[in-house]
Amino acid sequence: MRVRIDLAYDGSDFHGWAAQPDLRTVQGELEQALGTLLRMPVDVTCAGRTDTGVHARGQVVHVDLPEDRLATLAGRSSLSALDALTRRLGGLLPPDIRVHRVGAAHPDFDARFAALSRSYVFRIADQPATADPLHRNHVLWWPRPLDEAAMAHAAPALVGEHDFAAFCKRREGATTIRTVLSVGVART
Repeated sequence: MRVRIDLAYDGSDFHGWAAQPDLRTVQGELEQALGTLLRMPVDVTCAGRTDTGVHARGQVVHVDLPEDRLATLAGRSSLSALDALTRRLGGLLPPDIRVHRVGAAHPDFDARFAALSRSYVFRIADQPATADPLHRNHVLWWPRPLDEAAMAHAAPALVGEHDFAAFCKRREGATTIRTVLSVGVART
């Protein structure tokens, strides 16, 4: 059965999404938890990998699981197998990963290729009064005042289709061309 998992994570203590030997990653934690619950190795596919220290609120993952193993998760409870999986993952995963929803997916669903868009938010504090140490892992401290009017004026130039090769490593068969749908700048 193909299963879709929607989750969120605080990436502060992770070496990104992708599993890496001897490093703590989101994929590694999720696959380990699923493997423990189902007593078998599990491979997951995500909508988009994140780098070290990057957080996610709406990461989508798919995984193919044997229905007979899923059925055992509910035990004697009245929970469905997928509800039991949601609850048991919540108890097994570390507190910096939270599963929001688990559901059956169409057999052709692919988390990576079904994504219609991705949204990113970058938070920057540029005033001492806004540099909250409780948000140090979620807000970048910038020691000089930013001109949000100039940033907002320049932002529309990023909208549209552009080649971002200068910002990434080239990979065989991969494109660096992306379409930016919107960019906004706001001071809160």
